[in-house]
Amino acid sequence: MISSPPQSASQSTPDETPEGCPATPPHLAPGAAGPPSSGTNGTHGTTARSSTPYVDLTRAEWSALRHKTPLPLTAEEVERLRGLGDVIDLDEVREVYLPLSRLLNLYVRATGELRGALNTFLGDAGGGQAAQRGTPFVIGVAGSVAVGKSTVARLLQALLARWPEHPRVELVTTDGFLLPMKELTARGLMSRKGFPESYDRRALTRFVADIKAGKDEVTAPVYSHLIYDIVPGERLTVRRPDILIVEGLNVLQPALPGKDGRTRVGLADYFDFSVYVDARPEDIERWYLNRFRTLRATAFRDPTSYFRKYTQVTEEEALEYAGTMWRTINKPNLLENVAPTRGRATLVLRKGPDHKVQRLSLRKL
Repeated sequence: MISSPPQSASQSTPDETPEGCPATPPHLAPGAAGPPSSGTNGTHGTTARSSTPYVDLTRAEWSALRHKTPLPLTAEEVERLRGLGDVIDLDEVREVYLPLSRLLNLYVRATGELRGALNTFLGDAGGGQAAQRGTPFVIGVAGSVAVGKSTVARLLQALLARWPEHPRVELVTTDGFLLPMKELTARGLMSRKGFPESYDRRALTRFVADIKAGKDEVTAPVYSHLIYDIVPGERLTVRRPDILIVEGLNVLQPALPGKDGRTRVGLADYFDFSVYVDARPEDIERWYLNRFRTLRATAFRDPTSYFRKYTQVTEEEALEYAGTMWRTINKPNLLENVAPTRGRATLVLRKGPDHKVQRLSLRKL
């Protein structure tokens, strides 16, 4: 049962960077395995259901799976968690995210039972040193900039923290593992910010591996969307959470082979569950440009904002810049890196033009 008062958990800064992350298309790259495409009439055939590794569900079918899970959030709390430009209300939380929190609670409980079974098997092997104590359950949340993945991650953090079995839920974004602007410039990567090579992937994987290993305290760099860079000398500390949520566009990417050709362990190998937030690319592009327009009238006006220069030109000129970034950075990143990872997710949330989740695909066990 969900308890009413939330426990303290770290909050993530909303993604306010207008570039560096692409839209997510409704289909994977050719040849990639993944969830089935959405039907146009909302019906499912038996053959379609059984021929993919996913169970494809309509919103109504998914909503019915929440059973009697109570809604622990108020409209004011949902508004605070909502990202800029995202459209979400209590109905969306009740029909989409409550069932997901119930499913995740069942996964966490089952993982604990599996750990107990493993400890029973190991017994006194290794002088009792082989027995495992509980380690954090790790959830990955992937998707495009402006698709609403940050809102999804914050909602999951708030909802999961209300379950008494796992009150300590931490949220970390991969932005903190972007290379500092000085280093990106030196490597000629400023125009590829958000691509996999613009991150310190080894440090990110080591960070999650240390948390998964049960280390008492692990730290990460802090990123500022205001200055568009890593904050010098500032660190985020994570202390043995019950659940860790890792949010970012490339979190589902497999590891690159080492120089010796050997396969390495990737970030997603440490995930116990993963969510991919999906939408049609033309819808995400529209949301992206609308958000850029809103930021230009708000956050960009801060004198310390990296993007303040776009408040000094006409709206038409600013939006032309945003469109160029979309075509030259976001779309190539989409095609090369983001789209092929959708089929690696445990659950795909598929949004419609109004930002509402319309269909869901859940991986079979």
